[in-house]
Amino acid sequence: MLFAASKSSGSPLIIIIYVLVFGGLYFFYLRPRSRKQKAARTQSRQVEIGERARTIGGLIGTIVSRTDESVTLRTASGVELEFIPSAIAGRIDPVPPSSDDESAPENEEPSHEGDDK
Repeated sequence: MLFAASKSSGSPLIIIIYVLVFGGLYFFYLRPRSRKQKAARTQSRQVEIGERARTIGGLIGTIVSRTDESVTLRTASGVELEFIPSAIAGRIDPVPPSSDDESAPENEEPSHEGDDK
């Protein structure tokens, strides 16, 4: 009888430990993960017709049409592909021209190294 009484006094401590472990798992793993997924969904919804976008598979193209059920992308080669909206990873912002182009001399003669005349 004494042995059974001492067993029951340890069970609340085990329950508290389990609650703390699952609470930590929720706050450090599940909650940030769901926030990232929510941010990705909102980013894919912000892409408009005429903007460049990329898919989750890495394909890049310009959005031609968009409905609730599908998004049509036109690639650089002119092929139009239809995707479900959740396959759009996000918008691709245009890259501004770098200032390195200004430092290159404009009137430089082309190099003729290796030419045998």
